[in-house]
Amino acid sequence: MFEVNRSIALIRPRAPFLAWLQQLPGDLDGQLELESLTRDCNALLIPAADDYESAHDFVLQHYRMLFQAELADWCDDETLWPAQLTPALFLEWFDVEIHSVLTDMVETPLEREPFVPLDLNAED
Repeated sequence: MFEVNRSIALIRPRAPFLAWLQQLPGDLDGQLELESLTRDCNALLIPAADDYESAHDFVLQHYRMLFQAELADWCDDETLWPAQLTPALFLEWFDVEIHSVLTDMVETPLEREPFVPLDLNAED
């Protein structure tokens, strides 16, 4: 086992996110439950946390990219997204859970793949 020089932030959807999903056009209506959304949520490797507040602040500094990624996982039509993606709305739609210790129990090396965030200002 190896302790990794990172902490973890979990981004757990809350009821307003589920309500947004349920009003999207398509076949999602009635098929989603908050329990299933929160059971398998996004886990982020963040800098090693000295304290909860600094780790939480780190996540909030990146709220827009995280918010866009969460929305895009379910709907690529940005016109159906909330008009204003604010830190307050992010915290209304998602719980941020910090875990300060990360232990790697796998012997194979980590593999990394770049994440390309959406560019809302890009022209098609």
